[in-house]
Amino acid sequence: MGNTTLIYKEKFEKSLNESKKHILRIETAFNELLKSYSFPMSENDFHNLLENNTHLAFVDQIIYRFSKAQDSMGAKLFKSYLLFQGENVDRPFMDILATLEKINMINVDEWFELREIRNEISHDYEDSEARGRDIINSIYNHKNDLKNITNLFEKSENN
Repeated sequence: MGNTTLIYKEKFEKSLNESKKHILRIETAFNELLKSYSFPMSENDFHNLLENNTHLAFVDQIIYRFSKAQDSMGAKLFKSYLLFQGENVDRPFMDILATLEKINMINVDEWFELREIRNEISHDYEDSEARGRDIINSIYNHKNDLKNITNLFEKSENN
């Protein structure tokens, strides 16, 4: 392996580990919430959650980590993987996504659905309980999508 390849491999591994760390934090926070609530979360449960500062902190962590995971994967993981594979990444992001879909690493429609959730997060969920509940339920329903993507990248690294 050439020096450049080793550098790209290290960047890829660092990006993969960063994404996995965010996903682990999401899972840990949901596991704590599952001790008190069921998902999808009801209107009443979400209202009660907002009154509990400890549980609200878990929601804050979930939202923050989901956003960070999604951003990190799009900005770092995808490009570092393609660089490690010898691909040119000096091109539009849509081309990068198309390349990753072509080699069965992601589904572009699924990725944009995750991106839509991430964009919804930018709004303050405490201003609208319905929006907050929808966001946390969406993250719960799609958290495994992030994990599955990182698992594919991890498996490809080991092959």
